[in-house]
Amino acid sequence: MKYLKAIGISVLAIALLVVSQVAAGEISIIFMQLGSPEWLDALICGILYPVFAFLIAKFLMDKLLHQKLSENGITPFGLKLKWVVLAILLPAGVIVSYLLIFPGEYVSSGMSNSRAFETVLTGVLYTGIAAGIVEEMVFRGFIFHALEKAWNTWVALIVPSLLFGVVHIIGMDFSFGSCLLVIVAGTAVGIMFTLIRIESGSIWCSALVHTMWNIIIIGGVLTISGATDEYSIATYVLGMKSFAITGGEFGIESSVISLAGYVIVSFLAVLMIKKHRLDPGSDDE
Repeated sequence: MKYLKAIGISVLAIALLVVSQVAAGEISIIFMQLGSPEWLDALICGILYPVFAFLIAKFLMDKLLHQKLSENGITPFGLKLKWVVLAILLPAGVIVSYLLIFPGEYVSSGMSNSRAFETVLTGVLYTGIAAGIVEEMVFRGFIFHALEKAWNTWVALIVPSLLFGVVHIIGMDFSFGSCLLVIVAGTAVGIMFTLIRIESGSIWCSALVHTMWNIIIIGGVLTISGATDEYSIATYVLGMKSFAITGGEFGIESSVISLAGYVIVSFLAVLMIKKHRLDPGSDDE
């Protein structure tokens, strides 16, 4: 019975993500049809997405599952300095590695100032903060807790991470090679986020790392790709078209460079977890 309950909670958590995302998008469309500026639509969507997700989660926890949000890692907001630093170093390190190691050229999309402002606003609020918080709430919060309670930490570490990788190819018309790259990289980054959640004791540090990654890597200010991205303010077009370097059809998030970053941060998280177990009182805060 506990296994079915864990699966049911996992399905509910995915549904929570989808419903809150769709609801925020639909309200944003209504404002757009009323003639509101596009930047306001982006602002509304970026705010409503996590708000709806939190309200639905609170309702499900209180009325249906009779659990506290804190049991699922959704504690009062708090961060650890080391993860604040690593949240910046990880994407910055990937960007710098590409710019220093691989030849390419900068190409401007020629966006208007208003379009550029909307792109930055969407990248920070929706792609970055909203998506980072909601996805961590779902995968490293509810699903992690449900599977750990029903099985063990290993299952809770691997299964949601694999699922996290798989959901990124749903609806995408990718080649087999690109799908494989996305699943491997998505699983690796999911494991990294989960290890951060385990080490920090809540979803907030993993949400910060997730948020900063999204803002810097896919936020739309500077895209690194094998081809010009018209939705980004500028693109660093790589001269090298190697599948492993460009990340295939998904982009550099699934490249070997990013994968190396995920592995390094995961290794650091494991060392921190081991340190806590040897010295439970140790911390940087």
